[in-house]
Amino acid sequence: MISVHNLSYKYPGYSRLVLNDISLEVQRGEFVGIVGPNGAGKSSLCYALAGFIPHFYCGSLKGTVEVAGKIIADTTLGELAGSVGMVVQNPFNQITGARFTVLEEVAFGLENLGIPRDQIVPRVEETLALVGLQGFEERSPFALSGGQQQRLAIASVIAMRPDVLILDEPTSQLDPVGTRDVFAALHSLTQTGMTTVVLVEHKLEWIASFATRVIAMVDAKILADGNPLEVLVDPHIQEVGVGATRYTQAARLAQRRGLIPQDRALPVTLKDTQRFFEEPSHD
Repeated sequence: MISVHNLSYKYPGYSRLVLNDISLEVQRGEFVGIVGPNGAGKSSLCYALAGFIPHFYCGSLKGTVEVAGKIIADTTLGELAGSVGMVVQNPFNQITGARFTVLEEVAFGLENLGIPRDQIVPRVEETLALVGLQGFEERSPFALSGGQQQRLAIASVIAMRPDVLILDEPTSQLDPVGTRDVFAALHSLTQTGMTTVVLVEHKLEWIASFATRVIAMVDAKILADGNPLEVLVDPHIQEVGVGATRYTQAARLAQRRGLIPQDRALPVTLKDTQRFFEEPSHD
C-alpha cells in the first residue's frame, strides 16, 4: 500500500535534509504510529506520503514514494485525492470556509469526487457519528470549539474513504475523551482491512494501545521500526528524545528501586501495567 525507497528531501533555501534516506513498506490495513522529537522529520514524511512534497512544497527530492499504486511524483494532488487523505495539525487550515454547516462541510469533498447525491448524506451522517459529532449537522463550522473543529476536519477526510489516511497530530486540540474517540474511530477503519492509517502523535499511551506498528524518527532518519511493545520500551529511544509512556516510566522506576525483578518485561499500556505490578515476585 505504501512503498518508500531511499527518500531524501530538503526544503527550498535550506541546506539540512529533513528526510535522510528513508525506506519503508506499509501493508494495507496497518495502523502505523510515527513518533519522535520535534524536528525529527515526521511531518515532512507525512507531506511526502500525501503528495504535498513535491507538488506543493518544492525543494530537493531524491528517491521514490508510491502510495495506493500511484507514484507520488508523477501523480497530481487532484488525482491522489480519492486514494490518499491527510489531516493536518491545525483544523483552521483544513476547514474550507466555503460551506455554512457541518453537514455541508463534510459533504464538500464528496461532491468534488462526484459521489452520487443520494449517497452523500448517509455517508456524512455515518462519519459524523463515528467521530462524535452527531447532532451538530446544522451548526456552523466556525461555531464549534477547537476540539470539535478538529473532529470535523478528521470527518471531512474520513468521509472520502481514502485507501490511505495520513494524520499529523490530529488530537492536538482534543481532551482525553476526544482523543480516545478519534483513536477508536481510526482503529475501526483499519479493522475493515481496507484503510491504512499513518499517524504522527506525541501521546504515546494512545499509540501503544491502538497502533499495530511504531516508527521512531530522529534527526530526519528512522531509528526504530516495529512492534509498539518493543519499540516503546527501548531505552535508547527514550535517550534520544522520543520518550516513553508513563506506564513504562513507572515500571522502569520500580525495577531500579528493586521492587520488581529486572527480568520482567516492561509494559507500555495500562492493562500491561496492571499485570506487571500484580504478578508476584519470585525470590
